Amino acid sequence: MKNGILRRRKWLRLLGYVLVGAIAFGGLSGAWASGVTLSAAPVEVADISSDATILSNATVAAINQQISQGRELYRAGRFAEAIAVWSGAVDASGDQGNTLQQVVLLSYLSLAHQQMGQLDQATEAIERGQQGLQNFGGSRSDLRYDAALAQLLNTQGSLYFTQGQEEEALTTWQQATAAYARAGDETNRINTLINQAQAQQALGLYLQAQRTLTDVERSLQQQTDPDLQVAGLNSLGNVLRLIGNLDQSRDVLQRGLERSQQASSQNRSLILFSLGNTARSQEDWDAALSFYQQGASQASPLLAVQARLNQLSLLVETKRFAAAETLATQLAPELEQLPISRSTIYARINYAQSLTRLTLRQQETASIDTTTAFTRAAQQLALATQQAQTLGDVRAEAYAEGHLAGVYEQTQQWAIAQRLTEQALLLAQANNTPDIAYQWQWQLGRILKAQNQPERAIIAYKAAYETLQTLRSDLVAIDPSVQFSFRESVEPVYREYVNLLLQGNGDERTKLKQAREVIESLQLAELTNFFRSACLEGQIVALDQVDQTEAAVIYPIILPDRLEIILSLPKQPLQRYTSAVSQEQIETTVEQFRQALERPFTTPEGRQLGQQIYQWMIRPMESVLAQNQVKVLVFVLDGALRNVPMAALHTGNGYLIQNYAVAIAPGLQLLNPQPLRQQNLEVLAAGLTEERDGFSPLDYVGLELEQIQAKLPSRILLNQAFTSTALQDQINTVPFPIVHLATHGQFSSNLDDTFILAWDKRILIDELSSLLRASDETRPVAIELLVLSACETAAGDKRATLGLAGIAVQAGARSTLASLWTIDDASSARLISQFYQELATANVTKAEALRRAQLSLLQDADYRHPVHWASYVLIGNWL
Repeated sequence: MKNGILRRRKWLRLLGYVLVGAIAFGGLSGAWASGVTLSAAPVEVADISSDATILSNATVAAINQQISQGRELYRAGRFAEAIAVWSGAVDASGDQGNTLQQVVLLSYLSLAHQQMGQLDQATEAIERGQQGLQNFGGSRSDLRYDAALAQLLNTQGSLYFTQGQEEEALTTWQQATAAYARAGDETNRINTLINQAQAQQALGLYLQAQRTLTDVERSLQQQTDPDLQVAGLNSLGNVLRLIGNLDQSRDVLQRGLERSQQASSQNRSLILFSLGNTARSQEDWDAALSFYQQGASQASPLLAVQARLNQLSLLVETKRFAAAETLATQLAPELEQLPISRSTIYARINYAQSLTRLTLRQQETASIDTTTAFTRAAQQLALATQQAQTLGDVRAEAYAEGHLAGVYEQTQQWAIAQRLTEQALLLAQANNTPDIAYQWQWQLGRILKAQNQPERAIIAYKAAYETLQTLRSDLVAIDPSVQFSFRESVEPVYREYVNLLLQGNGDERTKLKQAREVIESLQLAELTNFFRSACLEGQIVALDQVDQTEAAVIYPIILPDRLEIILSLPKQPLQRYTSAVSQEQIETTVEQFRQALERPFTTPEGRQLGQQIYQWMIRPMESVLAQNQVKVLVFVLDGALRNVPMAALHTGNGYLIQNYAVAIAPGLQLLNPQPLRQQNLEVLAAGLTEERDGFSPLDYVGLELEQIQAKLPSRILLNQAFTSTALQDQINTVPFPIVHLATHGQFSSNLDDTFILAWDKRILIDELSSLLRASDETRPVAIELLVLSACETAAGDKRATLGLAGIAVQAGARSTLASLWTIDDASSARLISQFYQELATANVTKAEALRRAQLSLLQDADYRHPVHWASYVLIGNWL
């Protein structure tokens, strides 16, 4: 299991975390889809004086010249040349007996090799540096020794992180922090704290990461050098953005912008650039465009181009085509003025991608001549490929050539597209860059499919899928300068692969099993993408292995032209049903059905919509369910289907809940599935009745909590008593099997907008997860049931149930009962009261207890409409 978790975490290296403090002259931080950049002051080699007896001035000057030359090449993204120059400096330092200088240079070499994807060489450089420190004959208490040690440790931490070894990276960065402190290098001590926070986030240690970042902010406030402070605030703001704390990121960057009045124009440009990225993540489009424009006006030529490229991609994304065309025309000559470097190559790729997207978007609304636009994109990509070859940068070459093949794919020149894709794929595989390789494997699959070669296409798609499995998380941009979208660049790989599998020849059982596993992997990737960390940890059990003979697992898969449903019955082969309905029709029907459910009056149209979805999903398997005496339907829902409660589907004669208990599983696996212990059921119940943080009062919450207390032994935290600290203290003190939170809350596809409301603040999902899991190691029983009453999915957010599923998974509870929309207080109080009465007095499963509670309202003339009872869904363990 541990190995599986580590595989999932490997994706996080590509998530856009900004590693700082590894080297003084690193690349530009703050690109829209920022990849790993290395920017902060290193130990200056001049400070590491020779430990040899005497060095001639000429020798020192020659070595320092090589060091400076390598720095400039590294800054320019010419990593192969930097490696060649620094290798000479390493040898010269060794010949002169300057051990500490050689150690620092070896750390530089390792960084350059990491940039090139040459991890074996990067590791070798670190090992040589470690050997040099062991052989150092001077004083280990010398500040120069600590400075060299810190630099080497920091670089080693970045290597561990790149390889997916977060725990080792965290430990190493902690050691580097201590060494920088001993050396008196406060700047790099702060930078390694930022790196620690990223490793902690990757490990799911959210509260620790928050404390570390608080330490960073405190330390930055004590700095007096404006450039140092601005650079630190910029790095901190970028990290906060990339881990999902968007409001805090913007606040930090705004403070950096204010401080930048006294800083260099370059640092001010970087802050503006980063503010643009954060505003863009908040979907504050106009502010993002303004920040990019301001940053470009004061920046170096390269940063100005990068800022304007981000501006261009945003104009295309928001369909401001006229402005995009004007900016694209202006950017072409600016690109030509940039010197050859990896950053220039990626800028050309970014530009070409925006040209392609602009053309495709314009095609959606008007008939245009695409030849010129595609030709411009191809010319930029061909030049980028040539420049990468000139630099000897195989990674950049693989990336540029693959995108060039993509242009030929768009123009349906299949033979050329296939040849270039295969060449790019070979380069990516030879350079050990799976983050690039999967894209060209996927592209090759599309090209082969278009040429009516389905069997070869399946092989290519399988390779792309397996490559993604080795990364397994929230994949982002290959580089710091190219925008990435999970929905555009990862999700289609899984869905298109499933489509081909189910259409292909071969054994039906094998195909169904493979298809289900692929979609399961997509759902895990979606959740990990949402959280930016691995989600399913601990003891997990496959649904098929749960000892429950009366449950059927229904797995709908939405494809462009049809709905595939896989049915799993106990001890039987998987079964497949197909409904000929398009994805667009499903999504439209589901959205209309959800709107009908939330209206407080019944309409024939609403029932018809629920009946239509029932016809697609359940009707084909009705007889099989009846023959097997199924009593519980466990749905592993896909896409838009997550937004509606399955209990409210209409059979034509009644609702689904009248025939079956219903539960939702976030995936094919459950956390520690066990029946609910009927003895010693105690509830920790917290709620708000008063207006708070702009949210209206919840008048019936007091009654709801009183009724819970009447049914089961309970500890109540109401209003002022319900603070985040009080909740944590109670969870740490008493092992309550049930935690009930009756308060405003929201589930969203945006991590930063998923929260529950306590008296003192909004508790974001990461903090809630850490709070509920705080005593996992010591509590004798798991949280059996987490109830989130009065919460709702974010209005207008089609993927908001990611937040609901995320809370259910991250909370560590075996089951989560939550509401999809806010319902009348009286309805909620009655349903919850009946639910707890069933749990307390009947030997029933949680799913059956919810069913009985919902039926009690359905049978009441005042509450029979689904708006009163259908909102509540049970997620996770239904036992």
